[in-house]
Amino acid sequence: MIQKELLKRIIVESAHFIESLSRRMVPREGLVLPRREGKVIVLYGLRRSGKTFMLYSLFRRSPDTSLYVDFEDDRLYDFGPSDFESLREAFYELRPEVVGRGPWFLLDEVQKVEGWEAFARRMVERGEAKVAVTGSSSKLGPLEVKSVLRGRDWTIEVLPFSFREVLRAEGMEISQDLIYGLDRAKAVHFFEEYLFWGGFPEVVLAPPEDKRKIVREYLDALFFKDLVERFEVTNLPLLKALREALFSSFASKFSLTSFFRKARGKFPFSKDTLYRYYDHFLEAMLIFEVRMFTPSPYQRLRNPPKIYLADNALALRVGTRDRGRLLENIVYLELRRRGYELHYFKGRGECDFVAVKDGQKELYQVTLALQDNLPREVGGLVEAATVLGLRRGFIITLEEERRLVDKGVEVIVVPAWKWLLAL
Repeated sequence: MIQKELLKRIIVESAHFIESLSRRMVPREGLVLPRREGKVIVLYGLRRSGKTFMLYSLFRRSPDTSLYVDFEDDRLYDFGPSDFESLREAFYELRPEVVGRGPWFLLDEVQKVEGWEAFARRMVERGEAKVAVTGSSSKLGPLEVKSVLRGRDWTIEVLPFSFREVLRAEGMEISQDLIYGLDRAKAVHFFEEYLFWGGFPEVVLAPPEDKRKIVREYLDALFFKDLVERFEVTNLPLLKALREALFSSFASKFSLTSFFRKARGKFPFSKDTLYRYYDHFLEAMLIFEVRMFTPSPYQRLRNPPKIYLADNALALRVGTRDRGRLLENIVYLELRRRGYELHYFKGRGECDFVAVKDGQKELYQVTLALQDNLPREVGGLVEAATVLGLRRGFIITLEEERRLVDKGVEVIVVPAWKWLLAL
């Protein structure tokens, strides 16, 4: 049992720390709260993607009625389920005026405390408090949350910075002036940085000489904490080989059957182990997969998925500087942020993304320079539009911008940096 006086000290220290942070915290997108109470807000996502700062943001909206606790604090090492009631009482003793006012309980890295979900459910079911929690993707993913909160969850996926958030972090205002004014060149420069370094907040804000070191440390932590330790992996040669293959295959199709044939003579492993390890990468949110667009579940599973990385910085693991694939990975992540369900189209040609939301479909093709690939890129997009009964599609490029019509389909060509601003 942790002493209440210690809990009070931690509560006060945490509040002072959050208040002492720079007033220019980067506003995060996607923090959409439920209109009705009675839900536990669960912020989940890749390690170092900015979940904690989202809790800070909620705290600073109403600091006088918010409790923030970080369960990675070493003084809370022995915190157990029964200590939640002591924490609640300590907060009310410090702030008796918040009783009955629906305060926020903001619980960071809550997965470290067994039984946290019972306390969170009790608070929201009784309407006593609003609760938001974070946890590593290695312990607090959507599947785990739904099983423990029994319908009381409101999950929010947290990805690293979008391009808009990167520009805000650099002190730039997102407006029409940014597209057409004097800051246009600066925006294009920061996009080039974003293309290679991705959007991990610490990497974005770090000086250039520190970025590579930070990324390497992230990669090690993601590999050992979120894969090896979480899943108790025993076949490290297989896991490392699969990591190299997956990270090398981003923005392209990946076949586990093909990998099995190539790798099985190098070290012993079974196909079942291989498929299980592949699922580990998906569960840890290091990679995402996009399946072929088809009404047939059999065809979706029979055709290989395209693989995308959780952030472009992860591509540094395999040393790629393929700007075309990096660009496609950025477009994938942005469409995911915007809430689309994503597939790829394959007919005689291909289209990178069939984006589906609210029953509506949009088509996106990605290429560095359209002038070098005009027949292939436009042809694949127009074929997909014809099959799906659409009259419009987008081609995202590095710099080109124009509109053209092919076989009755309007093709909108737009530079990625401008499309990402979504003005």
